[in-house]
Amino acid sequence: MAALTDSSLDLSQPVHPGYGAECVTALIPALLEGADEPACLPAGSLEARCVVLFVLDGLGWNQLGTRGGLAPTLSALDGGPITTVAPTTTATALTSITTGRPPGEHGVVGYRVALEEGVLNTLRWSVGGGGFKERPDPRTFQPCPTFGAQRPPVVTRAEHAGSGFSRAHLADVRMIGYQDRGGAVDAVVDAARSAEAFVYAYWDGIDRTAHEYGFGERYDEELTACDAMVAAMLDRLAPDTALLVTADHGQVEVGERMLTLPGEVSALVDRQSGEARFRWLHGLPGSATDLLAASQEAFGTSAWVVGVDEAVNSGWFGPVVTPAARARLGDVALVAREQVGFVDPAEVIPIQLICRHGSLTADEALVPLVGAVT
Repeated sequence: MAALTDSSLDLSQPVHPGYGAECVTALIPALLEGADEPACLPAGSLEARCVVLFVLDGLGWNQLGTRGGLAPTLSALDGGPITTVAPTTTATALTSITTGRPPGEHGVVGYRVALEEGVLNTLRWSVGGGGFKERPDPRTFQPCPTFGAQRPPVVTRAEHAGSGFSRAHLADVRMIGYQDRGGAVDAVVDAARSAEAFVYAYWDGIDRTAHEYGFGERYDEELTACDAMVAAMLDRLAPDTALLVTADHGQVEVGERMLTLPGEVSALVDRQSGEARFRWLHGLPGSATDLLAASQEAFGTSAWVVGVDEAVNSGWFGPVVTPAARARLGDVALVAREQVGFVDPAEVIPIQLICRHGSLTADEALVPLVGAVT
């Protein structure tokens, strides 16, 4: 199957995750389970002695494409764009990469997920909603095996080891922690030069920088530094090693363009979940129909406003949505089409986020799958 191109996309519509060969969910099944080859996988990758899958959090295909001069190594690699999952957020997409399954199966359906006990912040693995709330067991909350039930080395920040989210999406791996950029490169090279057939690596600098500083000088510097990491890996990896680079989502710059629910909508809402650009509204009992109509009237020009049945039946979360995953969704989804976000007063973030993600625009939903064999 050919890689996605701009000419194949209707930019007036949400980018449907290409579950199958055109999606990040295809990577682990192909690399570790012998499934069909993903779209635009660089030639020879599956035959290499070792494969390194390097995830650059927040690097969208469109952002890379407009800054090719800042990332000459990445831009020269073979490959092209594939889709991530819905919503285009880190917790959901990373879990889909490591499990090879859509969100409807693994159940990590957003950054903030609604539970009976409150709203779970999946990255912090903490539950809010008033008073002390018990955090769910990561292994039961996310039941799908990771990495094809194998135990590969995973190179990630040392501070992530043992967190609830790590136990949910990196279960049973052999964690290799690093402290800085140089340590990350060293750890990848050392692991790949050993007898390992597969190494997973993760770097979150692009995502962090975009959130805090937007698409400015700091972003460009971080992209250049990540390109240098890839160049260093290619220079130091042993012969017959495939280095594949992908991402969990892209970004858009939102800044202060945050929309508050009007009274006619908020009066029907019990609580919210999700993220600013893919906001779930959970209606009061019996209000779902009225909530959808009021939300479409309020935000139909700035967002795709859909009811939960439409989102599920359209396959946004994959061909299968388990009862557990379905129960974590709201009644109405506000999926930002413009460069805006939706305010949830219960969501506490210590800094103002300039770039955000979560929606299904091409800037957020298209990610690279590029690489080379040394």
